This record gives sequence, structure tokens and C-alpha cells, in this order.
Amino acid sequence: MTSICGWSQVVSVPTLDSLALSSFEEGKIHKVWLSLGDDGFANPIQVPVLIAKGSNEGKVLGLTAAIHGNELNGIAIIQKVFASLDAAQMKGTIIAIPGLNSLAIANQRREFVDQQDLNRLFPGKENGNRSQQMAFQIGKKIIPLFDYHIDLHTASFGRENTLYGRGDMQDETLSIMIRILEPDIIVSNKGEASFGEASGLTLRAFAMKKGVKSITVEYGNPLVFQKEMIDRGVVGIQNLLKWLDFVKGEAKIPPAKNVCSRSYWLFTKKGGYLEVHVSLNQVVKKGELLATLRNPFGEVVEEYFAPESGIVIGKSTNPVNISGGRIIHLGVLESRP
Repeated sequence: MTSICGWSQVVSVPTLDSLALSSFEEGKIHKVWLSLGDDGFANPIQVPVLIAKGSNEGKVLGLTAAIHGNELNGIAIIQKVFASLDAAQMKGTIIAIPGLNSLAIANQRREFVDQQDLNRLFPGKENGNRSQQMAFQIGKKIIPLFDYHIDLHTASFGRENTLYGRGDMQDETLSIMIRILEPDIIVSNKGEASFGEASGLTLRAFAMKKGVKSITVEYGNPLVFQKEMIDRGVVGIQNLLKWLDFVKGEAKIPPAKNVCSRSYWLFTKKGGYLEVHVSLNQVVKKGELLATLRNPFGEVVEEYFAPESGIVIGKSTNPVNISGGRIIHLGVLESRP
């Protein structure tokens, strides 16, 4: 961007219909817009793509953020990782999409324009509805380029998350990848949606079916940039680049901590004002009081207790709940440090 008499002029960024990695110059970082369908004015629906192509051939790492439009910390993590890269000293290629659900981001929404969760619709449909076609475009134009993949998320509206990762800990490569990123909690699974209405695969599960080594990491809270989460995300990915041999240096591989064999949300049975008593990362025992629900007069409607021992991965931050409101995301611990 250049400045002329106080005005800023943005350097033009090309819009491409596909990413042909062989066409990008080695040893440089490239910025492009990738077209994933058309909007209501017959203009391309564009997503930003950053490509760091090393001077030496190697594998491809994909970084995707904000497939949910209100999950923003991953965008800043990607931007800061790329600001630290020297592509001339790199091996392999890093492809990053800092804002995969661009229409939702612009409208400060979670879902795509038809209120569908893109992360439950893969592989999508070439001739399907709006969300199905978008999922199909992502699955066709982006995911097949990757050898490794990190899908960056946060909590959604009305709740908050720890820094936690999801991946198949029985897979040695995935286990090391997720440990290097140093999440507070690890939920070991193969990518199937653990909650929500799932008519298809998550992005991670779809990538895994395509042979991509893929993990998901949740970095905190929605619609904010959280410095601690962003800083931890940047350091973790920089360390991972060393282990994957994209950049020089010795990688730190910490032991896994707080590994959960499964996790699930607890929901209210009635409506009212919810007070959650436990904190993120707190280990709770079976029968421990988790939350209290009161009616508008302050009278206790229900109390909620831990159905089994575990650790608090996420929790509701919105006191106002109808029946079926979220309380906490409980992880069932397999091991601790």
C-alpha cells in the first residue's frame, strides 16, 4: 500500500479461479483472491489466499481460518505467521486462507448466507444449494493442494473456549502436530462432528478422507482478537514449521496434556437466567455443581451437576437461555500431565 498526499492506494491483487502452484514464483510470498462461486451481482465470491512458496521443493501445509464467520483469532494468527516468514529460506509451500467464509465475516455472522454451517456439509454438491456449492468449491479448489492442514477455530456467540485441539491421537503424525501447538486440552477423535446438525463431514474429516494430515485447533472466543491466543498460535505454528522441515531449526515436541477420549455439551432442560460456576480448564468431579438456573424473580429453577468427572473445555457466557441452552463443554479425561 502506498500513500499519496494522505490518501492510501492499495496495490491490486489478482483474482484467480484456481490455484496452480507451479505458476507461482519460488522464494516469494504471493497474495491472491480465489473465486469460489458468484454473488448476487454476478461478481466472484472471493476469499483471500496467502502463498509462501519456498526456494526448495517440499510438502504443502494448509492453514484455514474462519470457516465460521465469527471466529477471528485464526485470521490474525495466519497474518502474523506470514509476516515472520522468509520464503527465500523456506522448503515447500504454505497456503493460507485467512477468512474462508468471507460473506459471513463481512456480515459478522457464523453461518453462510443461507444460515447453513459450512463445517457440516463436506464434500458438498456441485449442483446443490448455496452452502453445498460453497463446500464443494472449497473441497475441489483448496483441500486437494494440502499434505498437512490446520483448521483454526474459536468458540461461537455466547460462549468461550480454552485453547484446545482436536485430532486423532492414534495417528503418530497428527499426535505430534497437535502436541507441538501446545493446546491446554486435546480431544482425540477422527473428525466426526461431536455436536450440531451434521448432514455431511467437517472440513477436517473431509481432508482426512482425501489423505491430508489434518487437525483442528480452537483459539478462544468469537468476534475478538485475543493477544494471548494469537501469540500462542503463532509460536505453535512457527514451531510446527520446523518439525515439518519447512524452515530450519529444532522443534520442541512437548508431551500431551489433558487428553480427552471424548467430549460433549451439557444443556439446560428449562429456560431462565444461567449462572455458570466453573472456569475454563477446571477439572471437575462427578456430582460437582456446575451451574444454577433462575427465573426472572431470582428463584432457583434448576441446578446442574457434573454427570461424570472431566475438564471444562468451553462454557456459556450468555446468561439468557431457553430450554436446551448450552451450559459447559465437558471433556472426559484420558490422561493428565
